Amino acid sequence: MEEDEKKLLDDKPLVEDDTEKLEDPEVVLDCVPREAEQKAGLGSSCPGTEQSKDKQKRRLTAHEKLQASLLRRDLSHLDQLHEEKDLFIQKTRGELRACRRRMELLVKQQESVAAEMAAEKAANNMAAMGRLEAVSQRLCLELKNERDLQARMTAVLQQSESTLWQIEVQEGQLEDARKSAREEAAATKRGLQERAAKQLHREMGASGKAERNRLLRARRCVHLQKELGLRQQKLVEEAQKNHRKALRFLKASLGRIREQEQKEELETREHVRRRMDAVLALKNSISANRETLRKFQAWSQAKTELEEQKAQAEKKAILAQGGDAFKHLCHQRRRQELEAQNRAFEEEQKHRKQEIVSRLLKEEAMEDRRRPRPEPPRPAGRRSLRDQTWSYVATFCDEQSTEAPPCCPPPDVPGQKPGAAQEQIKESRSRFYQSSPLLTAISSESVQGDGSSLGGEDTLAWPEIPGLWKEDYKPFQVSKEDVDRKPVGGTKMDKDILARTMQQLRSGVIHKQVASGREFRGCPFNSKPKFIHFKDFDVGKVYKKKITLINATYTINYCKLVGVDESLQDFVHVDFDPPGPLSAGMSCEVLVTFKPMINKDLEGNVSFLAQTGGFSVPLKCSTKKCSLSLDKELIDFGSYTVGETATRTITLTNTGGLGTKFRFLLASESCEMDTSQSVLKLSSIFMYEDKGFYDKFTTSFSEYQLEGNESSPTDVPSQKESGKMDVKEQEEGHPIESEGVTLTTIMTIPPNEEQMEFSLGETTEGVIGPFSSIKVPVIFTPIAPGKVQNSFKVMFKNQQCPTLYFKVVGVAIDVPVWVPKPNVDLKICMYDRLYQDSILVHTRSKAALRLKFEVCKELRGHMELLPETGYIQALSSYSVQLKFLPRHSLPEDAGKYFDKETRVLEAPMTIRVADQIKPVGFTVHAVVTTSDLELSPTGLDFGYCTIYEAIRTQISLCNHSLLPQEFGFVGLPKFVDIQPNDGFGTILPLETLQLDVIFQPTKAKEYNFELICKSEINRCFKLACRAVGVYPPLELSHYQIKFAATSLYDTSVATLYVINSHLSRNSLTHSVPRIGSEDAFPVGPTSFEFLLPPDSPITISPLVGTVWPGKRCLVRVAFQPVLPSELIHQEAFQALSRKAEIKSSQKETVTQRKDQRRPSLSTLRPQNQDRLLQASASQPPELQKEDLASSSQEYQLAQASLTRSFQGKFDKFVVPCVVASGDTKDRKGTEPLSFSPHNTLYLELWCPAVAPSIMVTSNKGKTIINFGDIAAGHRGIKKVSIQNISPEDLDLEYSVLNPDGPFVLLNPTIRLPSGETQVLDLSFSPRESVLAQETLDIITKKGTLSLTLMGTGVASTITCSIEGDVLNMGYVIARESVSLGFKLQNNSPLPIKFSMQLDSLSSRSRDQHRLPQFLASPDQRTEIVGTQNYSGQSVFSVVPVEGVMEPGKAQDFTVTFSPDHESLYFSDRLQVVLFDKKVSHHILLKGAAREHMMFVEGGDPLDVPVESLTVIPAFDLEHREEAEELKPILVTLEYAQLDPDTQAPPATRELQVGCIRTTQLSAKKTVEFSMDNITALQHKGFTIEPSKGSVERGQTKAISISWMPPIDFDPDHPLMASALLQLRGDVKETYKVLFVAQVVTGP
Repeated sequence: MEEDEKKLLDDKPLVEDDTEKLEDPEVVLDCVPREAEQKAGLGSSCPGTEQSKDKQKRRLTAHEKLQASLLRRDLSHLDQLHEEKDLFIQKTRGELRACRRRMELLVKQQESVAAEMAAEKAANNMAAMGRLEAVSQRLCLELKNERDLQARMTAVLQQSESTLWQIEVQEGQLEDARKSAREEAAATKRGLQERAAKQLHREMGASGKAERNRLLRARRCVHLQKELGLRQQKLVEEAQKNHRKALRFLKASLGRIREQEQKEELETREHVRRRMDAVLALKNSISANRETLRKFQAWSQAKTELEEQKAQAEKKAILAQGGDAFKHLCHQRRRQELEAQNRAFEEEQKHRKQEIVSRLLKEEAMEDRRRPRPEPPRPAGRRSLRDQTWSYVATFCDEQSTEAPPCCPPPDVPGQKPGAAQEQIKESRSRFYQSSPLLTAISSESVQGDGSSLGGEDTLAWPEIPGLWKEDYKPFQVSKEDVDRKPVGGTKMDKDILARTMQQLRSGVIHKQVASGREFRGCPFNSKPKFIHFKDFDVGKVYKKKITLINATYTINYCKLVGVDESLQDFVHVDFDPPGPLSAGMSCEVLVTFKPMINKDLEGNVSFLAQTGGFSVPLKCSTKKCSLSLDKELIDFGSYTVGETATRTITLTNTGGLGTKFRFLLASESCEMDTSQSVLKLSSIFMYEDKGFYDKFTTSFSEYQLEGNESSPTDVPSQKESGKMDVKEQEEGHPIESEGVTLTTIMTIPPNEEQMEFSLGETTEGVIGPFSSIKVPVIFTPIAPGKVQNSFKVMFKNQQCPTLYFKVVGVAIDVPVWVPKPNVDLKICMYDRLYQDSILVHTRSKAALRLKFEVCKELRGHMELLPETGYIQALSSYSVQLKFLPRHSLPEDAGKYFDKETRVLEAPMTIRVADQIKPVGFTVHAVVTTSDLELSPTGLDFGYCTIYEAIRTQISLCNHSLLPQEFGFVGLPKFVDIQPNDGFGTILPLETLQLDVIFQPTKAKEYNFELICKSEINRCFKLACRAVGVYPPLELSHYQIKFAATSLYDTSVATLYVINSHLSRNSLTHSVPRIGSEDAFPVGPTSFEFLLPPDSPITISPLVGTVWPGKRCLVRVAFQPVLPSELIHQEAFQALSRKAEIKSSQKETVTQRKDQRRPSLSTLRPQNQDRLLQASASQPPELQKEDLASSSQEYQLAQASLTRSFQGKFDKFVVPCVVASGDTKDRKGTEPLSFSPHNTLYLELWCPAVAPSIMVTSNKGKTIINFGDIAAGHRGIKKVSIQNISPEDLDLEYSVLNPDGPFVLLNPTIRLPSGETQVLDLSFSPRESVLAQETLDIITKKGTLSLTLMGTGVASTITCSIEGDVLNMGYVIARESVSLGFKLQNNSPLPIKFSMQLDSLSSRSRDQHRLPQFLASPDQRTEIVGTQNYSGQSVFSVVPVEGVMEPGKAQDFTVTFSPDHESLYFSDRLQVVLFDKKVSHHILLKGAAREHMMFVEGGDPLDVPVESLTVIPAFDLEHREEAEELKPILVTLEYAQLDPDTQAPPATRELQVGCIRTTQLSAKKTVEFSMDNITALQHKGFTIEPSKGSVERGQTKAISISWMPPIDFDPDHPLMASALLQLRGDVKETYKVLFVAQVVTGP
């Protein structure tokens, strides 16, 4: 009952509100009848007029159209009012019925309460009586209210019904007008339909015309296509004619090209002949020098043995005499060393003399060539200049002094034979060679040409050709042209010297390559292909192959060709153009040309040299060989009935490049092939007239052929591999001569009497060519039932080819029904998968037979044959279907037919034939495997993971099947990812794959999910996973920062934000930070701390901080790579130790020279030991210190050395950021906050460091130049030293500094040589107070050095306490004054001199010639100085006018406003001038004056802010009241109606009414205001609040004016209204407020 009472009470105000809203239509209804009656009269006359004129159409005038439109509008408005009134009446009646129901309910409640009161009174329950009395009183009150409400609603209902009746009456009056309007609408509709019909007719005509035009265009198009077809046909015929002509010319050109190729081939053969000649000459030279080398080796060995024998003999003799043999040997060794030094010095002198002689000879030859004239005959006894030189050298070497000069020839001796001088020269030459064994060893010409020079020595080696050692042998005279010619490639000693020199050079060139802290090891270049193989080459032809070298190192590398092995130099030529520096992954090409001269296998390497070391590419050249094989070794014919014939084919394949003869025989037969060597046939390119050369060439070629035949058995595997030759190799290096097989013998092997079942076809003997194959049929003709087998062999004429064997097996049966395929192989099968195959059964019977197919008992649940019974017709075949569906119980059910280890199933099947005892059987073979995939581990626990990171875990997927399976992880949740290939792929048999499971939670909760892996047969394997998602209270704006490559001691800076977006713990509206399903993280300040790894080059500022909710904290991350101090100390200690060792070694050499005169060796050793001890004890004290000062010179030198040799480094750091609740300021002392390990954030940093090319050597290498505080107008200069540490000169460029900025580079340097230092002068000249910072980039081709320039310009800055620089003095009574104060604060560290200037006192002279402000347009007015006093005194004044403000102090100023007449436009500008030249602030002063204490502000301006020059005379009070007139105030309101469907807010304006505080005595202390005509304004849509009120002194009150357009508002005409505003204070003032309202539809 109490709930019903509450509902009744709540419904009551709602009904009152509805009644108030529903009473509004009566206001509009009063003005409708008059207008409607007038328009009805007009409307009712219109139909009568039309009927009198027999419905003639006439044109309405504009006035009649307007009246018709107004009539229609009134009718629609009247219908709307009728509907609204009807709806209102229905609603009122419903509310009245509800009110009556509530009254009945209240009456019933009163009766029940009265009954309860009687009962309680009888029970004497006073407490209940009091409660029931209160309820009764409340019910009475509610009943009274309901009755009042019923009365009001009844009155409203009656009034509404009367209004509705009036509306219905008006509708009846306007019924004629409505009918006429309907008739007009119908007539208009008919006219529109007629126009539409006419328009349709015109459109149909236009469409017909368009269709005719389309057909005409189509006919034209067909005609044009025919013409184009004819033209195209002509063009095709002409093209065919031209093609035939081109073919004729092409054939002629090809003929010429073939002739040219034949000529080139002949030239190539001639070139090959010449090369063969050179090769044979080289071979002869090598054989001739072998004997000389043997002699020298034997002579040196004998000499060594003789010296050892002499030394042993001397040692024994000294010991026998009782002497010290060791001492004697030491003296002897010292003496030998001195002699060796002397000999080396003499040899050097002789070598220099030899160089002089060679130069003289060259000069003589040049002079002879310059003067080509015949030499005059000279006397027989006169020697040449060459002989004179040799004589001088021999005389010098023998140390024999003669009386005649060495350059002069000796006088002729009488009686001497002619040519004695020549013999003397030869003797001197022999003595010279004897005295110089080194020269003898070097000059092979002298050894071969002069055999008498070694005649006096013991000869232990005998030559192979004894004719060279006979005395009567005449040495071979070398022609003068070939004197200086050396053998090809130089002598062996020259080659050894060259090899040692190249090794030394390479050791200096090769150096290690280190990139990102890793040293490259391995082959610097990868070759593609890795192996160069020229297969099956022909002598005389040229083969070319290209290989690609790919840079496999980390950075740029170089490649240089070294050469090929010595054994390949005559046949292989390498064309390689060094490409220069190659980046990692880049490649270059090498062309290898092979031109064989001999038929022999060759192997070697092509050597290259890279920056990181040498490498080689293997090269192999193989001759043509035979590689024969059979495709099968066993031929199983199966079961055949006696009398049938079966044929199988065996294929003999030759994958080599050499053909041979073959022959198929039985294994028991023997046959001798022709093993005689084929006669060597030489082509015409090797025909020479010299028969001896021909014999030599034939002998050498046969030797090479024998060597190739000996090595051929070891090359059989390679020959087999060469059979797999691709098309590219055939095109490049293997010209194929024959594709087919040449058959020479066709025979049939007669069948053996015992074994006649197997026979071979006709092709059993012949020639098989290179890269070809031949098929030989094997025929099986069973004679008697049983198993038959036989063996065959294949023999070849080439002895290098082994005999091949194969076996033939067959079974002869006499059953009429047989299975041609007795073994059915189902390959590999999976469990629970269906496999089918068709088995064909044949019969040779001439009658139909009934067949029954049976499966063994053990496999009937897994295998079946369908149909089980069938009939096979005579001499035909029958097909039966085999179905195999292996179950998992197959290993237990199959028993002996299934091998559990190998998983092989051999199931015997039986075919029973009617009226036949022996059944026909066949076997089904299958390998049964499982389809299981195993996931390990069986479950994953990712632990705690924040939503801003991801966790990666590896799982293993193992395939237990023998078949490859496709798999895929399907139905993955959005927060899980599996890689690679998104969890899809193919797994091979018995393979285990490693997969990465990446978990990244999206919200904070506990995750329990399963990963489903499906195989291709739709099997599912599940992996259970669980994790806890953590939503940390803080987040980072970036979780990964990749720094740019940063030089040593340079700094790279990155910024990020730590954000606290946790504002509310309401989990229903948004996600809140929490750990899993735990309670939400509390809202409040949250602290963080970055935990940097030790000794890292990372700096984070701030490391610890607190972020308030909704805020973020800026974090600066800096990366500055530096060298470790331990490495610098180690380098410094090593440098000091090297210096100490050098000093000790110098001292030791000095003492050794002093002690050389002492003969005793025993006394020398202890002295050396003492010196070593002294050297070790005299080490510098710096080495014994554990630490070295960083400011020391050694430390700086070591740091510079390591910086120069720095190779680069790449580091990756992961910095954890722990999070805790609370503020760091709230913790007690050093007590740490409680950081949760699960809310940890991680920041990943990529830090590459590189070596700088330019270093800053001044200010300890710092790149930040801070000029400090510099006063504005002054200049500060800093000097910065930079050094070029790169190995080459650098061109410097500088970034452009701000031309208007304070920083200037005074002495830019364009070039900086290597190792030099340059000093840069930088200046800082601030012109104002500014914290300046710029970056000066010194740019080189190797990098950029950034210098950060910082400085603070201290200027004279002050702050003003006035906001907006506008000081409004407000309203003042005329001839009174008011003062306001403000402050200026000196924020600079310098005292400031100031002065205050008013524009009204200082700018009059500049404004004399300007146009008066009231004559200028409103847009051109820029009034700053407004109305001034009539007395000439300034209306504004300020105190103090000038002074000095101390640093950090504030100065108070007072501005006084003293107007002497009434005006609203007093204004002036106050300028704060510093140091008499700089204007710091502009303060605009404003004020207004009134004669009385009241004023009104607001509205649109109606006058100019400039007063007239004439003074308006003041009236006395009486005359003034008489002359008082209304003061206008214009208020314009614009209602913005942008969207017609939505109602816009009303247009509003305000008027301010104020009361001025004054010192004058007045009867009234307040100002009262009131506005009339409020009701009329409300009818026009204006709302004014408040319409009257009072204002205290010194206060203002706002009058709010709002406007909504009424229903009958015409938007084309603005609405105008007026009202009077009266102010009553000390006097009464009346204002006429004009309201102008309009609707704006656009912005």
